[in-house]
Amino acid sequence: MLNIFTLANGRLVQEEIESLEELARFQPIWVDLESPTLEEKRWIKQHYGLSIPEDAMDEDIEESARFYEEDNGELHIRSDFLVDVYDKPRSARVAFILNLVNDELKSKGVLFSIHDESIPVFRLLRMRARRAPGLIDDAKEVLLSLFDTDAEYSADTLEGIYDDLELVSTQVLAGSVTDARASEVLSAIARQEDLNGRIRRNVMDTRRAVSFMMRSKMLNAEQFEEARQILRDIESLDSHTAFLFDKINFLMDATVGFININQNKIIKIFSVASVALLPPTLIASVYGMNFKFMPELEWHYGYPYVLALMVASAVGPMLYFRKRGWLK
Repeated sequence: MLNIFTLANGRLVQEEIESLEELARFQPIWVDLESPTLEEKRWIKQHYGLSIPEDAMDEDIEESARFYEEDNGELHIRSDFLVDVYDKPRSARVAFILNLVNDELKSKGVLFSIHDESIPVFRLLRMRARRAPGLIDDAKEVLLSLFDTDAEYSADTLEGIYDDLELVSTQVLAGSVTDARASEVLSAIARQEDLNGRIRRNVMDTRRAVSFMMRSKMLNAEQFEEARQILRDIESLDSHTAFLFDKINFLMDATVGFININQNKIIKIFSVASVALLPPTLIASVYGMNFKFMPELEWHYGYPYVLALMVASAVGPMLYFRKRGWLK
Protein backbone atom coordinates (compact mmCIF):
# COMPACT_ATOMS: atom_id res chain seq x y z
CA MET A 1 0.00 0.00 0.00
CA LEU A 2 1.31 3.42 -1.01
CA ASN A 3 -0.08 6.45 0.83
CA ILE A 4 1.02 10.05 0.42
CA PHE A 5 0.31 12.97 2.71
CA THR A 6 0.07 16.59 1.63
CA LEU A 7 -0.55 19.78 3.57
CA ALA A 8 -3.86 21.56 2.98
CA ASN A 9 -4.87 24.51 5.17
CA GLY A 10 -2.38 23.38 7.78
CA ARG A 11 -3.82 19.87 7.96
CA LEU A 12 -2.33 16.56 6.82
CA VAL A 13 -4.35 15.12 3.93
CA GLN A 14 -3.99 11.46 2.97
CA GLU A 15 -4.18 10.08 -0.56
CA GLU A 16 -3.90 6.42 -1.56
CA ILE A 17 -1.90 6.04 -4.76
CA GLU A 18 -2.64 3.29 -7.26
CA SER A 19 -0.57 4.37 -10.27
CA LEU A 20 2.55 6.33 -11.21
CA GLU A 21 0.38 8.99 -12.86
CA GLU A 22 -1.48 9.62 -9.60
CA LEU A 23 1.81 9.90 -7.74
CA ALA A 24 3.02 12.61 -10.11
CA ARG A 25 -0.06 14.77 -9.44
CA PHE A 26 0.81 15.52 -5.81
CA GLN A 27 3.53 17.34 -3.89
CA PRO A 28 3.60 15.37 -0.64
CA ILE A 29 5.69 15.91 2.47
CA TRP A 30 5.30 12.29 3.57
CA VAL A 31 5.21 9.08 1.53
CA ASP A 32 4.25 6.00 3.53
CA LEU A 33 4.86 2.54 2.08
CA GLU A 34 3.22 -0.32 3.97
CA SER A 35 4.33 -3.72 2.66
CA PRO A 36 5.26 -2.11 -0.68
CA THR A 37 5.15 -4.16 -3.85
CA LEU A 38 7.96 -4.18 -6.39
CA GLU A 39 5.81 -2.01 -8.64
CA GLU A 40 5.28 0.59 -5.95
CA LYS A 41 9.02 0.67 -5.26
CA ARG A 42 9.56 1.17 -8.99
CA TRP A 43 7.18 4.14 -8.98
CA ILE A 44 9.20 5.74 -6.15
CA LYS A 45 12.40 5.10 -8.07
CA GLN A 46 11.09 6.58 -11.31
CA HIS A 47 9.40 9.64 -9.87
CA TYR A 48 11.67 10.57 -6.96
CA GLY A 49 14.94 8.92 -7.96
CA LEU A 50 14.96 7.17 -4.60
CA SER A 51 16.15 3.57 -4.28
CA ILE A 52 14.72 1.72 -1.29
CA PRO A 53 17.39 -0.59 0.18
CA GLU A 54 16.57 -4.29 0.07
CA ASP A 55 17.42 -4.64 3.76
CA ALA A 56 15.38 -1.59 4.78
CA MET A 57 13.14 -3.56 7.15
CA ASP A 58 15.49 -6.35 8.18
CA GLU A 59 15.41 -7.12 11.90
CA ASP A 60 19.01 -8.36 12.08
CA ILE A 61 20.65 -5.30 10.54
CA GLU A 62 23.80 -4.10 12.30
CA GLU A 63 23.22 -1.38 14.87
CA SER A 64 25.81 0.84 13.19
CA ALA A 65 23.76 0.83 9.98
CA ARG A 66 20.51 1.98 11.59
CA PHE A 67 21.35 5.69 11.67
CA TYR A 68 23.53 7.10 8.90
CA GLU A 69 23.78 9.67 6.11
CA GLU A 70 24.42 8.81 2.46
CA ASP A 71 26.84 10.70 0.25
CA ASN A 72 23.90 12.25 -1.64
CA GLY A 73 22.56 13.79 1.59
CA GLU A 74 19.88 11.20 2.36
CA LEU A 75 19.36 10.53 6.06
CA HIS A 76 18.49 6.91 6.93
CA ILE A 77 16.85 6.07 10.25
CA ARG A 78 15.61 2.64 11.24
CA SER A 79 13.51 2.61 14.37
CA ASP A 80 11.18 0.18 16.17
CA PHE A 81 7.54 0.82 17.07
CA LEU A 82 5.16 -1.16 19.29
CA VAL A 83 2.46 -3.23 17.58
CA ASP A 84 -0.56 -5.13 18.99
CA VAL A 85 0.06 -4.14 22.59
CA TYR A 86 -3.13 -5.79 23.87
CA ASP A 87 -3.06 -8.93 21.73
CA LYS A 88 0.44 -10.11 20.84
CA PRO A 89 2.98 -7.44 21.84
CA ARG A 90 5.91 -7.08 19.48
CA SER A 91 8.11 -4.48 17.81
CA ALA A 92 7.89 -3.58 14.14
CA ARG A 93 10.86 -2.12 12.25
CA VAL A 94 10.29 1.08 10.25
CA ALA A 95 12.82 2.55 7.84
CA PHE A 96 12.81 6.34 7.29
CA ILE A 97 14.57 8.11 4.44
CA LEU A 98 14.76 11.90 4.31
CA ASN A 99 16.55 14.11 1.79
CA LEU A 100 16.99 17.72 2.87
CA VAL A 101 19.95 18.97 0.80
CA ASN A 102 19.96 17.39 -2.67
CA ASP A 103 18.08 19.81 -4.94
CA GLU A 104 18.57 17.54 -7.96
CA LEU A 105 16.08 15.00 -6.64
CA LYS A 106 12.31 15.41 -6.32
CA SER A 107 12.61 13.62 -3.00
CA LYS A 108 13.99 16.72 -1.30
CA GLY A 109 11.82 17.67 1.65
CA VAL A 110 9.82 14.43 1.50
CA LEU A 111 9.86 11.87 4.29
CA PHE A 112 9.66 8.24 3.17
CA SER A 113 8.64 5.52 5.63
CA ILE A 114 8.76 1.82 4.83
CA HIS A 115 7.28 -0.91 7.03
CA ASP A 116 5.71 -4.35 6.75
CA GLU A 117 2.57 -3.87 8.84
CA SER A 118 0.22 -1.23 10.17
CA ILE A 119 1.72 0.86 12.99
CA PRO A 120 -0.63 2.24 15.70
CA VAL A 121 1.55 5.33 16.20
CA PHE A 122 1.17 6.22 12.52
CA ARG A 123 -2.61 6.01 12.77
CA LEU A 124 -2.62 8.22 15.87
CA LEU A 125 -0.51 10.89 14.18
CA ARG A 126 -2.70 10.89 11.05
CA MET A 127 -5.82 11.38 13.18
CA ARG A 128 -4.26 14.26 15.10
CA ALA A 129 -2.84 15.96 12.03
CA ARG A 130 -6.23 15.85 10.28
CA ARG A 131 -7.99 17.47 13.23
CA ALA A 132 -5.35 19.92 14.46
CA PRO A 133 -4.26 22.53 11.89
CA GLY A 134 -0.67 23.69 12.18
CA LEU A 135 0.54 20.53 13.90
CA ILE A 136 2.72 19.59 10.91
CA ASP A 137 4.81 22.06 8.90
CA ASP A 138 7.29 19.93 6.96
CA ALA A 139 8.82 16.46 6.63
CA LYS A 140 11.10 16.97 9.64
CA GLU A 141 8.07 17.86 11.73
CA VAL A 142 6.38 14.63 10.60
CA LEU A 143 9.34 12.56 11.77
CA LEU A 144 9.60 14.38 15.10
CA SER A 145 5.85 14.08 15.65
CA LEU A 146 6.04 10.34 15.01
CA PHE A 147 8.66 9.94 17.71
CA ASP A 148 6.72 12.24 20.03
CA THR A 149 3.54 10.22 19.47
CA ASP A 150 5.53 7.05 20.01
CA ALA A 151 6.64 8.31 23.43
CA GLU A 152 3.03 9.17 24.33
CA TYR A 153 1.84 5.78 23.09
CA SER A 154 4.46 4.09 25.25
CA ALA A 155 3.36 6.19 28.24
CA ASP A 156 -0.29 5.18 27.73
CA THR A 157 0.75 1.54 27.49
CA LEU A 158 2.73 1.85 30.72
CA GLU A 159 -0.38 3.21 32.43
CA GLY A 160 -2.27 0.16 31.18
CA ILE A 161 0.43 -2.10 32.61
CA TYR A 162 0.15 -0.35 35.98
CA ASP A 163 -3.66 -0.80 36.01
CA ASP A 164 -3.31 -4.51 35.16
CA LEU A 165 -0.70 -4.95 37.89
CA GLU A 166 -3.04 -3.29 40.39
CA LEU A 167 -5.65 -5.96 39.64
CA VAL A 168 -3.03 -8.67 40.03
CA SER A 169 -1.83 -7.08 43.26
CA THR A 170 -5.37 -7.15 44.66
CA GLN A 171 -5.63 -10.87 43.91
CA VAL A 172 -2.22 -11.72 45.34
CA LEU A 173 -2.45 -9.64 48.52
CA ALA A 174 -6.07 -10.53 49.28
CA GLY A 175 -5.00 -13.63 51.20
CA SER A 176 -4.95 -17.29 50.30
CA VAL A 177 -3.94 -17.95 46.71
CA THR A 178 -4.70 -21.35 45.21
CA ASP A 179 -2.32 -23.02 42.80
CA ALA A 180 -4.75 -22.45 39.91
CA ARG A 181 -5.04 -18.73 40.75
CA ALA A 182 -1.27 -18.49 41.20
CA SER A 183 -0.79 -19.96 37.71
CA GLU A 184 -3.09 -17.31 36.22
CA VAL A 185 -1.32 -14.56 38.17
CA LEU A 186 2.13 -15.70 37.06
CA SER A 187 0.97 -15.78 33.44
CA ALA A 188 -0.40 -12.23 33.70
CA ILE A 189 2.77 -10.99 35.43
CA ALA A 190 4.99 -12.58 32.78
CA ARG A 191 2.99 -10.88 30.02
CA GLN A 192 3.27 -7.47 31.69
CA GLU A 193 7.00 -7.98 32.28
CA ASP A 194 7.52 -8.79 28.59
CA LEU A 195 5.50 -5.75 27.51
CA ASN A 196 7.34 -3.48 29.96
CA GLY A 197 10.67 -4.73 28.61
CA ARG A 198 9.59 -4.07 25.03
CA ILE A 199 8.54 -0.55 25.94
CA ARG A 200 11.89 0.10 27.62
CA ARG A 201 13.71 -1.12 24.51
CA ASN A 202 11.38 0.90 22.29
CA VAL A 203 11.94 4.20 24.10
CA MET A 204 15.68 3.54 24.13
CA ASP A 205 15.53 3.13 20.35
CA THR A 206 13.46 6.32 20.04
CA ARG A 207 16.02 8.20 22.14
CA ARG A 208 18.80 7.13 19.79
CA ALA A 209 16.80 8.19 16.73
CA VAL A 210 15.96 11.63 18.16
CA SER A 211 19.56 12.12 19.28
CA PHE A 212 20.73 11.32 15.75
CA MET A 213 18.38 13.96 14.34
CA MET A 214 19.77 16.50 16.79
CA ARG A 215 23.39 15.64 15.94
CA SER A 216 22.74 15.83 12.20
CA LYS A 217 21.87 19.56 12.57
CA MET A 218 18.77 19.10 10.42
CA LEU A 219 16.44 20.74 12.95
CA ASN A 220 15.68 24.42 13.36
CA ALA A 221 15.68 26.02 16.81
CA GLU A 222 12.03 25.29 17.53
CA GLN A 223 12.29 21.69 16.36
CA PHE A 224 15.51 21.23 18.33
CA GLU A 225 13.73 22.31 21.50
CA GLU A 226 10.88 19.94 20.66
CA ALA A 227 13.40 17.11 20.29
CA ARG A 228 14.87 17.96 23.70
CA GLN A 229 11.37 17.79 25.19
CA ILE A 230 10.89 14.32 23.65
CA LEU A 231 14.13 13.19 25.27
CA ARG A 232 12.94 14.54 28.64
CA ASP A 233 9.68 12.62 28.27
CA ILE A 234 11.65 9.47 27.50
CA GLU A 235 13.76 9.97 30.62
CA SER A 236 10.59 10.00 32.71
CA LEU A 237 9.41 6.82 30.97
CA ASP A 238 12.68 5.12 31.88
CA SER A 239 12.04 5.83 35.56
CA HIS A 240 8.49 4.52 35.28
CA THR A 241 9.57 1.29 33.58
CA ALA A 242 12.12 0.75 36.35
CA PHE A 243 9.36 1.23 38.95
CA LEU A 244 7.14 -1.27 37.13
CA PHE A 245 9.98 -3.80 36.98
CA ASP A 246 10.31 -3.51 40.78
CA LYS A 247 6.56 -3.96 41.23
CA ILE A 248 6.54 -6.96 38.88
CA ASN A 249 9.41 -8.57 40.80
CA PHE A 250 7.59 -8.00 44.09
CA LEU A 251 4.36 -9.57 42.81
CA MET A 252 6.34 -12.44 41.30
CA ASP A 253 8.08 -13.12 44.61
CA ALA A 254 4.79 -12.84 46.54
CA THR A 255 3.03 -15.28 44.19
CA VAL A 256 5.90 -17.77 44.33
CA GLY A 257 5.81 -17.40 48.13
CA PHE A 258 2.13 -18.39 48.21
CA ILE A 259 2.90 -21.38 45.99
CA ASN A 260 5.62 -22.43 48.43
CA ILE A 261 3.20 -22.01 51.34
CA ASN A 262 0.65 -24.24 49.60
CA GLN A 263 3.32 -26.84 48.95
CA ASN A 264 4.50 -26.64 52.56
CA LYS A 265 0.93 -27.26 53.72
CA ILE A 266 0.82 -30.43 51.68
CA ILE A 267 4.20 -31.56 52.97
CA LYS A 268 3.06 -30.76 56.53
CA ILE A 269 -0.03 -32.93 56.16
CA PHE A 270 2.07 -35.82 54.90
CA SER A 271 4.52 -35.32 57.76
CA VAL A 272 1.74 -35.29 60.37
CA ALA A 273 0.15 -38.38 58.81
CA SER A 274 3.50 -40.16 58.88
CA VAL A 275 4.06 -39.32 62.55
CA ALA A 276 0.49 -40.34 63.47
CA LEU A 277 0.92 -43.72 61.79
CA LEU A 278 4.19 -44.52 63.56
CA PRO A 279 2.56 -45.91 66.78
CA PRO A 280 0.15 -48.23 64.87
CA THR A 281 3.07 -49.39 62.76
CA LEU A 282 5.09 -50.09 65.91
CA ILE A 283 2.22 -52.08 67.44
CA ALA A 284 1.73 -54.07 64.23
CA SER A 285 5.44 -54.77 64.12
CA VAL A 286 5.48 -56.03 67.69
CA TYR A 287 2.63 -58.44 67.14
CA GLY A 288 4.07 -59.45 63.84
CA MET A 289 7.01 -61.05 65.63
CA ASN A 290 6.88 -64.83 65.58
CA PHE A 291 8.11 -65.46 69.10
CA LYS A 292 6.74 -68.60 70.74
CA PHE A 293 5.92 -67.08 74.12
CA MET A 294 3.64 -64.05 73.50
CA PRO A 295 0.68 -63.89 75.93
CA GLU A 296 -1.78 -62.33 73.50
CA LEU A 297 -1.25 -64.95 70.75
CA GLU A 298 -3.61 -67.38 72.40
CA TRP A 299 -6.04 -64.70 73.66
CA HIS A 300 -9.54 -64.87 72.15
CA TYR A 301 -9.88 -61.07 72.05
CA GLY A 302 -6.30 -60.40 71.05
CA TYR A 303 -7.03 -59.42 67.44
CA PRO A 304 -9.74 -56.79 68.16
CA TYR A 305 -7.68 -55.58 71.11
CA VAL A 306 -4.69 -54.89 68.86
CA LEU A 307 -6.86 -53.19 66.26
CA ALA A 308 -8.40 -50.94 68.90
CA LEU A 309 -4.97 -50.20 70.30
CA MET A 310 -3.68 -49.24 66.83
CA VAL A 311 -6.66 -46.94 66.19
CA ALA A 312 -6.26 -45.29 69.59
CA SER A 313 -2.53 -44.80 69.03
CA ALA A 314 -3.29 -43.09 65.68
CA VAL A 315 -6.20 -40.94 66.87
CA GLY A 316 -4.34 -39.72 69.95
CA PRO A 317 -1.52 -37.92 68.06
CA MET A 318 -4.01 -36.54 65.51
CA LEU A 319 -6.08 -34.97 68.30
CA TYR A 320 -2.92 -33.51 69.80
CA PHE A 321 -1.78 -32.08 66.46
CA ARG A 322 -5.22 -30.61 65.86
CA LYS A 323 -5.24 -28.97 69.28
CA ARG A 324 -1.86 -27.39 68.56
CA GLY A 325 -3.16 -26.14 65.19
CA TRP A 326 -0.68 -28.07 63.11
CA LEU A 327 -3.35 -29.42 60.75
CA LYS A 328 -4.47 -26.00 59.48
